[in-house]
Amino acid sequence: MTPRILIIAGSDSGGGAGIQADIKTVTMLGGHAMTAITAITAQNTLGVTGVHPVPTEMVLAQIDACVTDIGVDAIKIGMIGSARTALALAEKLAELPGVPVVFDPVMVATSGATLADDATIAAFERLMDRASVVTPNIPELAALGGDARALVAAHRCAVLVKGGHVDGPIITDRLYSADPEDPPEIEWSNPRIETDNTHGTGCTLSTAIACGLAEEWDLPEAVRRARRFVRIAMREAPGLGRGHGPMGHQAVRLDLNLSFFEPMLNQVTVPATDLAASERFYRLLGLTQVVRASPRYARFETEGGATFSIATDPGYTAPVVYFECGDLDVTVAYLQQQGIAFEQEPKDETWGWREARLRDPAGNSVRLYQAGEMRRYPPWRVGDA
Repeated sequence: MTPRILIIAGSDSGGGAGIQADIKTVTMLGGHAMTAITAITAQNTLGVTGVHPVPTEMVLAQIDACVTDIGVDAIKIGMIGSARTALALAEKLAELPGVPVVFDPVMVATSGATLADDATIAAFERLMDRASVVTPNIPELAALGGDARALVAAHRCAVLVKGGHVDGPIITDRLYSADPEDPPEIEWSNPRIETDNTHGTGCTLSTAIACGLAEEWDLPEAVRRARRFVRIAMREAPGLGRGHGPMGHQAVRLDLNLSFFEPMLNQVTVPATDLAASERFYRLLGLTQVVRASPRYARFETEGGATFSIATDPGYTAPVVYFECGDLDVTVAYLQQQGIAFEQEPKDETWGWREARLRDPAGNSVRLYQAGEMRRYPPWRVGDA
């Protein structure tokens, strides 16, 4: 069944954040987005010039219209609009026990504009009591008391602290769990993507997490995949506007395997005898070259996001088909239980993939892997690709 995601948040007229970013995220992740708009904003990449809160009764009416007919598998809450609406939402969520709730405590827009007053922030306490996970950035965490572990204890919800506001070349996000079956603290670190196109990153992340929870993934897995979605969307940003631009949700195509068990075909490697001649041939076909890692290997990107490689390495004497797996180790363990033999167990390769190798009954080389953004965006990606 298609996951049904109810988004309770404000509208961004510039399309970079808010409801607009949320709908794009849910759509790209295969869900059905429903909305309860809490505020209408006039904003663009340079800032917010106006905010019009939607009356609380209308916010609740939107929720009722969706839930009573279509139903809901997960809820994401973003910009609230007023303290009265925040308190009313907390009461409304009590009518939906068992539905995962992701609360992004939006207080300030990327441009710096204030989107929640002190009374609304105080009312966030009630919403955190209903949330499955709260996703503050560093300034928002400070406004909520500054102690993630204290929030977990007080509200019995997980807290994902986003580290993007901390200076440095590495961004670290930390998940503080409320589930005794999960590690109490998990962190993910990645190189900072140097870009001004960061408008809507928090909205997108929290909505992607909600999509994962709607699919009944556990929270750490939902966070891991949501982070990857955000990073690829940032890399695909179209470069619109003169300030903090929107991300490229629409270009995240074959980068996210939404299944643990069903592999996705998005990479093929064929042998070459003359790398330069083959490069020219495939560029003439219309492929975009994204990697030339050595004189023996090149990778191209096709329309739709699949990648295609050529190699003069002696190890490539016939085409090799690559299937990306949602969880490589789980997939390999299952196949081994079914009697499938592997030439190589899952292994972290030097080029950033985790890969296992096997052959089909005809002897064709098949490789199962996990790569994430490393498939299309390795550190050695061609600069103007």
